[in-house]
Amino acid sequence: MERTEEFSRPAADEHGSDPSHGAAEHGKARAAFRAMDEGTAADWQIIGGEYRAFAKGLPDRVLAHLKLLDGDFGGFPVCRLEHSLQTATRAHRDGRNEEYVVMALLHDIGDTLGSYNHPEVAAAILKPFVSEEVHWICQNHGAFQGYYYFHFLGMDRDVREQFRNHPHFEACRLFCEKYDQAAFDPDYDSEPLEFFEPMVRRVMARPRVSLYAAAMEDA
Repeated sequence: MERTEEFSRPAADEHGSDPSHGAAEHGKARAAFRAMDEGTAADWQIIGGEYRAFAKGLPDRVLAHLKLLDGDFGGFPVCRLEHSLQTATRAHRDGRNEEYVVMALLHDIGDTLGSYNHPEVAAAILKPFVSEEVHWICQNHGAFQGYYYFHFLGMDRDVREQFRNHPHFEACRLFCEKYDQAAFDPDYDSEPLEFFEPMVRRVMARPRVSLYAAAMEDA
């Protein structure tokens, strides 16, 4: 007869959860609820602490994702990472402030996951950290950049005209004219990504506006 062994398990808590589940594996405490309406202040102290630590790593994750654009040419004269570096370098050398330069660096970071709406992806990442104007430029640069090529693809190059009376129309037009559409030069001496990393970290150090900003305050 095959011998069986009994293993003791910790008693389940009031919600029926095994309090050791996951904690032993990761060495960290976890909330005990199975649905949010069962949560307690103690649960959310645990989650809040984890959230604060995770959120502080956002610049690292953004920079790692930006590197995915390296070597991705998509038919362009330069790869998407070089285009991003060149756009940011041109903005920096033209005297733009750090949040603007960071926007220029990240404006196409959505290319990998937002093939049909990449400007909105980048703008969503930047929104908590930049001014309303810089966010608007990022969010709408696709329509303004189209002025330079939409007509070659059977599209309306003047689609940006729908924004003609918007207060940031000219700012977005200038971003595309001076930095974005001009940043496909294989011979341009762009700064390396390492040059911009401290800027990204400073701009993303703390959100200006966010539903979750209060949760970033240390308990």
